[in-house]
Amino acid sequence: MILVTGANGHLGSAIINSLLKKGVSANNIIGLVREEAKAQDLKAKGIELRVGDYDWYTTLVKAFQGVEKLILVSGRDLTTRVEQHNNVITAAKEVGVKHLLYTSFFEGNDSRNSPFDFVSSSLKATDAAIKESGIAYTLFKNNLYTELLPIMFGQNVLKGGIYLPAGEGKAAYITRPDIAEAIAQVATQEGHLNKQYNISNTENVSLAEVAAILSEMEGTEIKYASPSKADYITTMEKNGLSLQPVKIFAGLSEAIKSGEFQSITTDLEMLLGRKPTTMKQFLKQTYFKTATII
Repeated sequence: MILVTGANGHLGSAIINSLLKKGVSANNIIGLVREEAKAQDLKAKGIELRVGDYDWYTTLVKAFQGVEKLILVSGRDLTTRVEQHNNVITAAKEVGVKHLLYTSFFEGNDSRNSPFDFVSSSLKATDAAIKESGIAYTLFKNNLYTELLPIMFGQNVLKGGIYLPAGEGKAAYITRPDIAEAIAQVATQEGHLNKQYNISNTENVSLAEVAAILSEMEGTEIKYASPSKADYITTMEKNGLSLQPVKIFAGLSEAIKSGEFQSITTDLEMLLGRKPTTMKQFLKQTYFKTATII
């Protein structure tokens, strides 16, 4: 049995869909959710739902019974994520899970002074805990989700342009469906125990290049401005955005600026057996679904 945590989230549900496409029977997939009522679409596909909460160890022990492979999708709570993940790892060990697959974080250009360390440090701590647990593992060192960009850009990007303190920094952005497909590939194959994979794109793209692609598709100039971190935070607060996401976007942008997410190697193409989704393909699907791109 394969259990996927966060099963009704964006990545969790994409992993389940990829497992089904790989030929895994719905009867062999379990989705861990906090509220069963919010995952009826999975239930309709024949997926068994089990209720569990990263914060409640006993619910995890019960939910993991009979599970051979556990796909741990990272939690979102930055303040308690280390403890939550430790609960999952300990519960998995207690019930005898044989293979733990974890959606970790890219650290090819790791820096102790990273402006994004307040987010990424908990994911790296989980890597260490998994390795120390004695459970066979596969770590997916995921680069930045391409899906983050529309959130960071805001709803008015085609008119107002891109405003983020990322300078000319580049990143090897990856889409959730590509990550999900790679994880499903590993979960349904042999030969991946106690390995970690760099899940990055084969292309590195700057936000200036993103603006140029959008400009080409829109037929008018989409500007990119890179303010200082302080000016960005002040401007976003004046525009009514709450401080926590603004600080996350600012820290992430500064990390991009410093080149932390640029990657010269990747295992993603090998796992997929094809080129990952390009930035141009993603932007077309997101903003110009009816556009024709040469």
